[in-house]
Amino acid sequence: MAAHLIPRPAATVTLVRDAPGGFEVLMMQRNFQSVFMPGMHVFPGGAVDPHDSSADIAALCSGLDDVDASRKLGINSGGLAYWVAAIRESFEEAGILLACNDTGEIVTLDDAVRAERFHAYRSRVEHGEHPLSDMLKHEGLQLPLQRITYFSHWITPVGAPRRYDTRFFVAHAPESQKPLHDNRETINHVWVRPGEALSLNKQKKFDMRTPTVHTLRLFAEHDNVASLIERMQALGDIPVIEPRIAKNGRRLLPGDAGYEEAGTEAGRGAF
Repeated sequence: MAAHLIPRPAATVTLVRDAPGGFEVLMMQRNFQSVFMPGMHVFPGGAVDPHDSSADIAALCSGLDDVDASRKLGINSGGLAYWVAAIRESFEEAGILLACNDTGEIVTLDDAVRAERFHAYRSRVEHGEHPLSDMLKHEGLQLPLQRITYFSHWITPVGAPRRYDTRFFVAHAPESQKPLHDNRETINHVWVRPGEALSLNKQKKFDMRTPTVHTLRLFAEHDNVASLIERMQALGDIPVIEPRIAKNGRRLLPGDAGYEEAGTEAGRGAF
């Protein structure tokens, strides 16, 4: 049955910040008890929820409407929900809120009282007790969608127990906010240079899936956040990457030897 699962729409956001000698990306480590990707280092992200496409949340978005968002993704409609999901997942999984006030300034969470208030919001949003739009309305905030950039598209291989149709975004992390893993889905977080993460992965000290490795290789070509985001914004049509897993378990990307011959029913694990 797993081979016939329809991929679930999902969004991932790579949060980046400048650092001495280069820039860093935020990585979250998943709980070792998780059924899905236990112990892996990942970017914040997850499935698109129904509320991500609601009229309430759309009215609180700026810089992009559904027509333009859908055009960027190459779909007929519903594109705005992916941007919203990326911001919501950043808040839920990493405690980083990409929201701004009516003057366009990103919300600051460096005050202890405000930080505690938003921590409570985070818990309620994460557990489905209140939608993200309630918090935004109460705090007078909007989602500045123009601040996050779409740059990649991956679909989990046929045959995997869970399949996702995932859009990847990149955003400059707010300086006044500090990440905080939730100690439920994620048990640790780290700011790391792309090249360092790749090196640790080769040494089998930093477990990552193929899309994460591929993203970090792309990022490692740049020296700072401005250069990276400028390049991502300049991308034209973004092709979908649909990996395959050969019968011998070898993981293949389009262009790899044996990709065309790999049976699409062969995949048996997350990629």
